[in-house]
Amino acid sequence: MAIRNHNGTGEALPEYIILRAGSLTMRYEAGTLRNIRLGEHEIVRGIYAAVRDQNWGTVPVKLHDVKLDNHADSFRLTFTSEHVQDDIHFIWKGTIQGDANSSIQFSFDGEALSSFKRNRIGFCVLHPMSVASLSCEVEHTNGSTEQGTFPQFIVPHQPFFNIRAVSHEVLPGIVAQVRMDGDIFEMEDQRNWVDASYKTYCTPLSLPFPALVESHTKVQQTITVQVSGITEPIIVGDPSPILEINTNDGVPLPPIGLCNASHGEPLTQQETDLLKSLCLAHLRVDLNPSEDLIKKLRQSMHEADGLGCALELAIHLSSDVDEELQQFRSAIDLLKPNIARLVVFREGETSTHRSTVAAARRILAPYGAPLGSGTDAFYAELNRNHPPADLLDWITYSINPQVHAFDNASLIETLPAQAVTIESTRQFSMDTKIAISPVTFKMRWNPNATAPEPEQLTGSMPRRADMRQMALFGAVWTLGSIKSLVLGGADSLTYYETTGWLGVMPSANQNQYSEQPELRTVSVYPLYHVFADIAPFVGGEVLSITSNQPQKCDALVLRCEGSLRIMVANYTPETQRVTIKGPAGNFTLKKLDEMTLEESTTSADMSRNEPATWIKTDNSSMEIELLPYAYVRLDFKD
Repeated sequence: MAIRNHNGTGEALPEYIILRAGSLTMRYEAGTLRNIRLGEHEIVRGIYAAVRDQNWGTVPVKLHDVKLDNHADSFRLTFTSEHVQDDIHFIWKGTIQGDANSSIQFSFDGEALSSFKRNRIGFCVLHPMSVASLSCEVEHTNGSTEQGTFPQFIVPHQPFFNIRAVSHEVLPGIVAQVRMDGDIFEMEDQRNWVDASYKTYCTPLSLPFPALVESHTKVQQTITVQVSGITEPIIVGDPSPILEINTNDGVPLPPIGLCNASHGEPLTQQETDLLKSLCLAHLRVDLNPSEDLIKKLRQSMHEADGLGCALELAIHLSSDVDEELQQFRSAIDLLKPNIARLVVFREGETSTHRSTVAAARRILAPYGAPLGSGTDAFYAELNRNHPPADLLDWITYSINPQVHAFDNASLIETLPAQAVTIESTRQFSMDTKIAISPVTFKMRWNPNATAPEPEQLTGSMPRRADMRQMALFGAVWTLGSIKSLVLGGADSLTYYETTGWLGVMPSANQNQYSEQPELRTVSVYPLYHVFADIAPFVGGEVLSITSNQPQKCDALVLRCEGSLRIMVANYTPETQRVTIKGPAGNFTLKKLDEMTLEESTTSADMSRNEPATWIKTDNSSMEIELLPYAYVRLDFKD
């Protein structure tokens, strides 16, 4: 196959096990407990332990000796987890005990086998985003209690400190308590980094970090989940996904653009032709005063002209703001590019300060282009340092799903949280338009690093690249991201790059793919087709759709001048049978899955886009089958 599998690699996905503890159900996967539920109510999104290095990087884990004693309503699971990277060597034994009284105990017994610097070692507990606005009781380490609420909007800083236990009511009379022993814990709103959870983590951030861990240092912690008040077993099956479309509820499809390629090679004519089919609204180019502004701006203008779009100019300033802004102004005056938006950032300002924005308004505004600013880092930086909305036409921030967790399921969980960042921004934006720019599959840079990043090996895949972006998974994640951000109210979206490791298609320089020779025959990545299938609906609207299983399956619904397109994504590694409620009439069905993957990526004009047989449905409900990480497109005739 052109791309090795739907996950982008030749490696098998981690296996998971469904476990029961009384009336609680949960999933164990690779050292992590996930989705602890009481019937259909999710109590805990996840419990896991992490070793974080001095740059907040998560040290890779290797599991050994996994043993399970499993019963109908109880279990005992043990494993050994080893973390090795550079000078870090840490090992711990995990024991998870689930009892018939609806309780779970997860213990951590670890030891450092080398001396190293760490920012954190130990447990993290994730309460799901669905508990937003619910009341909770927090027991502190001194024995006192506090009545609180899980925040509705994203809070910039920790809502609770010095935590020993957190309790909340799941159903009337039924209370879930999560108790944490072995360290001091505090909670943060992980939606700041588009994780759909509130994370309670060990070792307060008020303590100095990074901290030296001496060899043979021992770390022991325990997490206990106890649900009380259950008078009879509560068991709910796992229903099949049902998607329900509201054809009366739509929002305008906002302009969508891409970033120019960071590898620096200009677009070829073939690449330009393929990208032009995406009907891009803008091309983002990042400009730095230390480079040849005229040369880079001229090349970017040429590429944007070829694509038929405007430029989103992201201007990065350093020390002498006025002088550097004048350089940019001179370049703009000379070349007169078609500008969709000017976005200003400054080195050392994770969220651009008012004085910098004011200077940009004074020097650049006479050109007439809309002015934007905010942060080029995580949403957390914007939320902690609100930009001067009164001076801006646009508030901007970037998104990536891989700050805290990196497995497929965790990346899918970030999708609904992306919309919440917009809802929260509206609380301080003063009706200023919001541009999400860019959305990338992986972190572009680390604003919280405390030491230099390791050197990139020559000829190797960039650290910012992820093979899943080039696979089926990248397509369904992108579809879900666009759906979430558009229905969340974004006014403009910018994604990925045009070509290369970080793009929607390979670069013409095929030598860069020496590590993955199968990519040399690829013309486009699967996610290219998501943008291509949206393109005919520019000027149209996105309809509301609800999924009863949003972590398994969801859809993007487009309508324009009587045409209706439903783009359905399977977010799981299992085949899903999906029911769609809403439309009726004649439609075509096209699939992008493991059966059509090779043909779909070696040619942008694939048979999947040839005329298909019309299928007639006389009612407003239909069923379709989606293979793992498949993307299916349905087009209705009238």
